[in-house]
Amino acid sequence: MANPLTAPRWSPYAVGAGIGVLSWITFAWMGKALGTSTTFVKAAGAAEGVVSETHVRETEYLAKYIVGSPVFDWQFALVVALFLGAGLAALLGRRLAGGKFVETVPDLWAWRFGKSRALRYTAAFLGGAVLLFGARMAGGCTSGHAISGGLQLAVSSWIFTIAMFITGIVTAFALFGVKGRSHV
Repeated sequence: MANPLTAPRWSPYAVGAGIGVLSWITFAWMGKALGTSTTFVKAAGAAEGVVSETHVRETEYLAKYIVGSPVFDWQFALVVALFLGAGLAALLGRRLAGGKFVETVPDLWAWRFGKSRALRYTAAFLGGAVLLFGARMAGGCTSGHAISGGLQLAVSSWIFTIAMFITGIVTAFALFGVKGRSHV
């Protein structure tokens, strides 16, 4: 049997179960739910604090996350581990060859928008920025709401998750249309 860690795409069921177990561990050992978007607020507040500590202390939103709380905590370590884990998964799944990604522009994207890596990476970065902005407006990211809040049966998290999936479906149809299905 092949090693599942070297598969180009991992089983969503196995990954989901792993995230569930990780959630149990963080709840049991740290009394905290999984989440990452607060780390970006802390990092931005800490960077801003270098220039004007007074401004950070006087800004209620930043002070809530910065004052009396370490910037480099377990959530920060989780964010770093996410980047490292994604890189390791790409290496194990042979998605990286000689330091370069094997697939830089997926076929579906190339069909709709062309093979420009710059356009693909710019769109991915801007989409991530919009997602992070929305996550902070919602009081948490997909891991905070959909996973941790969903596990706790929080109504706001279920509303967020349903809205996220509906928005994803609408966006996919807006970007790729019905004909996009035949180009996967």
